[in-house]
Amino acid sequence: MTPQPHPQVGAAVKAADRAHVFHSWSAQELIDPLAVAGAEGSYFWDYEGKRYLDFTSGLVFTNIGYQHPKVVAAIQEQAATLSTFAPAFAIEARSEAARLIAERTPGDLDKIFFTNGGAEAVENATRMARLHTGRPKILSAYRSYHGATSTAINLTGDPRRWPNDIGAAGVVHFWAPFLYRSPFHAENERQECERALQHLEDTIAFEGPATIAAVILETIPGTAGIMTPPPGYLAGVREICDRYGIVFVLDEVMAGFGRTGKWFAADHYDVTPDLMTFAKGVNSGYVPLGGVAISSAIAETFARRPYPGGLTYSGHPLACAAAVATINVMEEEGIVEQAARIGETVLGPGLRELAERHPSVGEVRGTGVFWALELVKDRETREPLVPYNAAGADNAPMAAFGAAAKAHGLWPFINMNRTHVVPPCNVTEAEAKEGLAVLDVALAVADEHTA
Repeated sequence: MTPQPHPQVGAAVKAADRAHVFHSWSAQELIDPLAVAGAEGSYFWDYEGKRYLDFTSGLVFTNIGYQHPKVVAAIQEQAATLSTFAPAFAIEARSEAARLIAERTPGDLDKIFFTNGGAEAVENATRMARLHTGRPKILSAYRSYHGATSTAINLTGDPRRWPNDIGAAGVVHFWAPFLYRSPFHAENERQECERALQHLEDTIAFEGPATIAAVILETIPGTAGIMTPPPGYLAGVREICDRYGIVFVLDEVMAGFGRTGKWFAADHYDVTPDLMTFAKGVNSGYVPLGGVAISSAIAETFARRPYPGGLTYSGHPLACAAAVATINVMEEEGIVEQAARIGETVLGPGLRELAERHPSVGEVRGTGVFWALELVKDRETREPLVPYNAAGADNAPMAAFGAAAKAHGLWPFINMNRTHVVPPCNVTEAEAKEGLAVLDVALAVADEHTA
């Protein structure tokens, strides 16, 4: 689709937004939202006709890109057939979506509880763990994000938790491995893994194993920095949880459904959790949908005991129809394999080549179409390009980097001192190289702020 300028329409959209829309995570008078006219594939455009290559996949959810015709058609067909129905009934779209998801989840995660998004999935997974074990505490990592609902935001390990932290949610935070900024003073991945596992076990010992219902981890943390865990870490967490009767929850809301070059990031590590949360890529965000994949042992807890939780729109027919179509499209078009190939042959090598030439790049990490560049002032000291949780003038270097990318037609994903490279899973080689070329220009701006 060729974008056509409609500035007057854009002005009206923008005026209505500023008058009435209350935006998330924002000081309302300090933001200037772009008015978007349309989107297709890996691109979107504004009412001036300017087109942007989306290296954010929305909020890392358009895994098959925007407006895939088969998914749009499936939503239209479902709306014409049965646009909505209560969750207590067996509905074809819901049943088929659950079957297709269960076929792809690891191990015996064969029961699917549907939610409206990832945060609700985390809320219900932790509730299931507490009810299953009869224990109150949940352990989660610093440098994590699990959602913005009550329990999920308390589980979160980044600054978005601070204004929402009630201090009595039964949450205990611990350090997960991150060798580049190791809290354990490790010199290699083996040390980082061993010391991180010992730290987790020490935390469990001092908190009281009999008080801990679950350990929840993002398989590969997303917004917090795309830190791929060292070999053996997730298997080690699995063993610790088994030893103490603790439920192991993996949060795959961002990493799941092809993003890492596998159906789920857990597939890279040959680990099966007791509960797995998902959302986003399950239907490319076309209609809100999330859920919890449940092991047989936890499902058995509620075989004759009612599960005390539910949602009016759980397994909404339109959302489930979109999930069915999305999963089928991903199979038919080899999109999971495409994500793996693009990561291995284009994004990974291209980002590492940029790192060699730009002193602002401290580290490149990722897999599939799930990458992060750690931007620094000084490679030797690893001082971040901007301070932790920087805002205003302190964040000027990252703001300048982002402005340069947008000026050249790339919409970047920026968080703190990082830019994440997270295009759709079916991004083409040409599109990926186009994005790398713009990053090259924008990183030259970041270089101006290095030591």
